[in-house]
Amino acid sequence: MKNALKFGFLGLALTVAFASCNNTEKKAEGAADSASALVDSAANTLDSAATQVDSAKTAVDSAAAKVDSAATKK
Repeated sequence: MKNALKFGFLGLALTVAFASCNNTEKKAEGAADSASALVDSAANTLDSAATQVDSAKTAVDSAAAKVDSAATKK
């Protein structure tokens, strides 16, 4: 009787351990995919910000050229 209980608990422990390890692997893969998506999103945001800075620089350079042109006409 004691051996039957021991094997039952051993089987239960192995089943729980196997089930928990299997789910952890899937969660880790999902976490890696999620982190990769966040990095890609951050990179796209930085690219967008760089484009806006370049656009603003072009506008400022254009305005400066107009001011210089107006100053030389006087």
